[in-house]
Amino acid sequence: MNTRIALGLVALGTLALGGCASMGGGGSAKKLPAADASAQLYDARGADRGRADFYKTTTGLRVELVARGFAPGTYGMHVHAVGRCDAPDFTSAGPHWNPTNAQHGRENPLGAHHGDLPNLVIEPDAIGRATLQLVGTRLSGEGGLIDADGAAFIIHAGPDDLKTDPSGNSGARVACGVIELPAAG
Repeated sequence: MNTRIALGLVALGTLALGGCASMGGGGSAKKLPAADASAQLYDARGADRGRADFYKTTTGLRVELVARGFAPGTYGMHVHAVGRCDAPDFTSAGPHWNPTNAQHGRENPLGAHHGDLPNLVIEPDAIGRATLQLVGTRLSGEGGLIDADGAAFIIHAGPDDLKTDPSGNSGARVACGVIELPAAG
């Protein structure tokens, strides 16, 4: 079995939706389960740019992303190896999370690594939303996403070309959030 496929990332979908308060018609709002981890996203000025929620699944982790305040366009997004988001450039988040030492890019014959995600497309007058599946990924423990130095979720200034190692030529890091477990209590 090809371990890159077994450990790789499978995108369930990336889409942009208008800022609607409800996805259903009428009735009461359904309460969503609490996230197993989350990353509040901020830009270099400290403005709220959205949130990424992480949920444990039987095959890995599901990520639910809401991105706010972005101009229409295509943006690279990745999970980074260090849980720090020091402005203004967020380089403190380190490289992409890559526990298997693969190359970058879903179209790279030597990739992809666990931190690779599909591009986020934001339409005019819309809030960016994406649902992603990180197959074979644990939240914590041996080989888990949140290790001793943590992890971060980054949105980049431009699209990821999905093949160039190490970062897909996706440009500057424009939003960052430290992935955190919920507070005990």
